Amino acid sequence: APRSAEQPTARPAEQPTEQPAEQPTARGAAADAERVLTADAERVAAARRLLPVDGPLPALDRVAALAARLLGAGSGRVCVLSDVQALAGAAGPQPEAGPSGPQPLAQWPCTRTAAAGAPLLVGDARADERLSDLPAVLSGAVASYLGVPLTTRAGHVVGAVCVFSPAPRAWSEDDVELLRQLAAAAAAELELAALSSDHRTSEALLEVSVQAAGIGTFNLDLGSGRLVWDEQMHVLFGLRPGEFGDDLGEAMARIHPEDQERVRADLEAATRTGVFSSAYRVLLPGRTRWLLGRGRVVPGAGGAPARLVGAVHDVTAQREVTRRVASALESMAVGYLVLDADWRVAYVNAEGERIAGVPREELLGRDFWEAFPAAVGSVFEEHYRRVALSGEPEVFEAYYPAPLDVWVEVRVVAEDDGEGLALYFLDITARRQAQQAAEDAAARAHLLAAVTAELTGTLDADRAVARLAQLVVPALGDWCVITLVDDDAMASSPASARASRDVDLRRGLHDAGWWHREEALRPLVEHYATHRLAELTDAAFLWRALRQNNPVPVPDATRAITAVLDPDGQVRETLARLAPSSAAVFPLRGRGRTVGLMTVFRGPGRAPLGADGLSTAAEVAARAGLALDSARLYRQQRDLAEGLQRALLSEPPEPDHGQIVVRYAPAAEAAQVGGDWYDAFMQPDGSTMLVIGDVVGHDTQAAAAMSQVRTVVRALGAIGDDSPAQVLTAADQAMANLQITTTATAIAARMEQTPDERERGVTRLRWSNAGHPPAVVVRPDGSVLALTGEQADLLLGVLPGTERVDAEVLLERGSTVLLYTDGLVERRDQSLQEGLQRLQDVLERLAAEDTDLDTLVDRLLERMLPPRPEDDVAVVAVRLHRQDRPRPPAAGPRRLPPHVAPEPG
Repeated sequence: APRSAEQPTARPAEQPTEQPAEQPTARGAAADAERVLTADAERVAAARRLLPVDGPLPALDRVAALAARLLGAGSGRVCVLSDVQALAGAAGPQPEAGPSGPQPLAQWPCTRTAAAGAPLLVGDARADERLSDLPAVLSGAVASYLGVPLTTRAGHVVGAVCVFSPAPRAWSEDDVELLRQLAAAAAAELELAALSSDHRTSEALLEVSVQAAGIGTFNLDLGSGRLVWDEQMHVLFGLRPGEFGDDLGEAMARIHPEDQERVRADLEAATRTGVFSSAYRVLLPGRTRWLLGRGRVVPGAGGAPARLVGAVHDVTAQREVTRRVASALESMAVGYLVLDADWRVAYVNAEGERIAGVPREELLGRDFWEAFPAAVGSVFEEHYRRVALSGEPEVFEAYYPAPLDVWVEVRVVAEDDGEGLALYFLDITARRQAQQAAEDAAARAHLLAAVTAELTGTLDADRAVARLAQLVVPALGDWCVITLVDDDAMASSPASARASRDVDLRRGLHDAGWWHREEALRPLVEHYATHRLAELTDAAFLWRALRQNNPVPVPDATRAITAVLDPDGQVRETLARLAPSSAAVFPLRGRGRTVGLMTVFRGPGRAPLGADGLSTAAEVAARAGLALDSARLYRQQRDLAEGLQRALLSEPPEPDHGQIVVRYAPAAEAAQVGGDWYDAFMQPDGSTMLVIGDVVGHDTQAAAAMSQVRTVVRALGAIGDDSPAQVLTAADQAMANLQITTTATAIAARMEQTPDERERGVTRLRWSNAGHPPAVVVRPDGSVLALTGEQADLLLGVLPGTERVDAEVLLERGSTVLLYTDGLVERRDQSLQEGLQRLQDVLERLAAEDTDLDTLVDRLLERMLPPRPEDDVAVVAVRLHRQDRPRPPAAGPRRLPPHVAPEPG
């Protein structure tokens, strides 16, 4: 019997959960419950599926009413909770406006019930902090509340079933169990309603899809041949309802005669396989329509095939598209080949047939790796198998060797079903050949430019030849040997003699440079180049190229060169190890003469030089010959200028216990030689005079003027015992009287010694400077002193009659005096002050090495001068050895003028 809300019967002991003081507040509990419910995405999805579409369900309204009546509550409620709260059924007064509308989860105790997954019993909601802040409680609509979770068969809590009253009351365990049973019924009703809705939806979608797709259905009795069509089948066959008599034979008559036999065969096969599939044409007025039928055999009571049911749809458009695609594939300029899952050729178009060079009849159905054996283990197989595994398309370029001999760009695409590959081939042979030709032309141009830059950038023939051999390898060959004709041999042999077969062609030739692309083989090439000239017989290709002045190709080089080598020589074995397959000898011609030979060798497996290679090598040889001949002419001019310069310079004396060293370093450019000089001589009283000078200008005129100025200074200083200032003053006046119209810088320095100074072991150095860089002194302790004096006088030749002054310094024995010209310390990238500081630093380091005077001067020039000096340099250095000991062997023999007596003792 229903219980009255005014007569609570539950005992306090039956309400252990009703302890408001120990529970969280209603607002906090509801918020926590909301977070729990919405965090479970799978639960939310299950609840959404069960949400009533059109409001509360009548069946669930009855469940809610039954719960309220049986439990003696004023109202009942069935809630579905997704991310919002929706009523699925309700009975009695409801506190919310619009009870069927969605409500926030936190607005109702059902949220707490579902989140806890357990019954919620509240006797007095206004006194229970779990519910006291909820709107329904505050409004007085809910004073007592009992709720249980609403759980699906899959175990998802999708809501709650509850009863409530506006007056407080107690709840018993029997009340909870009764509400649980009603909640199970409500959950079953919700799931049933959802399944009914899904079924209706699927049925509607299927009907709409079939109608939209234009699919017809059929049912064929395999025993009687009775065929039942739906309305769409009539449309597909071009018939109106009533024009078809439900007979298979009548339907077959509507099929194109050429397709009827195939359809019958497909029907017969269906009785064996249970599956029917057939494409055929039906005859319509003035045209045909392609249909595709698919179906399944339904067995009868005894298991034998009884009926064939299926569907048919119009594929005319697809067939037309397929026909057009096939036509496009056949006409496109890209080869197209399809491989099935077993790597067999399933399709190949006309361009693919052309690239493959095999009729497609011989390719279709054939194993790809057998049809194209060169693809096995190549980049082709690597890409194909990777795409087959990954399904990701790839594009690459590769060369397929003879007999195809073709470059292709390949696009590899996995088929949509993942069972096979589609290969697109674009023949790029012409493009690659053009690209290779352009690259070869660029390489040749680069090689020629490099040869020109290298050979014209230096006038050092040995360096140029060494670089030439490296430049042509590997561009023209695998290794190379450069042979030069000596200048002396070229000058001593007239052209007629050099062209004669009787002249000894070996005379004046030497292999000056060689190179191999492989570092390990370079010692073999060096050994071959070192000894081959002496072991070549008169039939050698090298002599033929030298006589004819034309390139000489050498095919089968190992055999051919071995045949012209001395059988007892030592290079035959070396040549066999180098094993050149071909060679070519190119004369290096310059200004009507052959200045050398370039022999280019190609290693095993490399084809001989082609026409382009021979042309390029001949151009390289021509440029090299001209550069080498220019270097030869330069050497001759430089040697002539340097010889003239050196002829104007004399050997210095070697006074007692004084060692004098002189050096002359010509400029890299022959035209810059000519203005610098040094001098050292003894005056009548036995004092040693040192002179360094530099005439303004760098040419043959400067060299001539230098000889005049040097002669004047030398003569005036040697005839008397004048001081340096007096000598330079007299020289200035003599130049004016002789009308020597040039200017020059100079330092004259005199080493002199009194008996007292000799006793003390010191020497006085007196000097006068006419605008020249200061002399320096390296003291015995290694310190360096620049002899700047109080002033530097005017240059010689500027103002005759200028009064010049002397400066002096006392030097300990063991000191070194160094006089030099400005080419040692001044150049374009270095100021004079920077050069003087650098000179001092270098001399301090050299002094610490404690070397003899010759070594010190040589190392000084080596460290101070650039590889290609811009100016010539003259140096005169004097080292004062101790006088209380014998003259050291490093100073060499004593050399004095006849009138100068040796030092006493």
